[in-house]
Amino acid sequence: MDKIRIAIATKGYDGLNDTVSNTFGKTKTFTLVDVENGKIKHVQIIDNLAADYNHGSGPIATKTLAELKVNAVITSQLGPGASELLFHNKITPILVEPNIKASDAIEKVTAQPHKQPKKG
Repeated sequence: MDKIRIAIATKGYDGLNDTVSNTFGKTKTFTLVDVENGKIKHVQIIDNLAADYNHGSGPIATKTLAELKVNAVITSQLGPGASELLFHNKITPILVEPNIKASDAIEKVTAQPHKQPKKG
């Protein structure tokens, strides 16, 4: 059984109908998507507790996602510190254009087997 958890940096609380944020560490929410055998099984929205931090929001957001056992993160922008920490925590970063629909971003990732993130 192939199961992965993907976090999408999103702007609000619309789940898969939301849009991808133009930031990672300061994104308002993360939409967590559990994908099993190429099909979406569960969607959950969480607040990014680091969104209002003046500094260090990327590492805090990364720590949160690592604790939630995320395998990959979809975002449109990633700072060097957060990027390094994602790799350290074996979370695959996937960069997409900002403001696309979260469901479209998931479709791009899951529709291309050669680009699917590795499960943890």
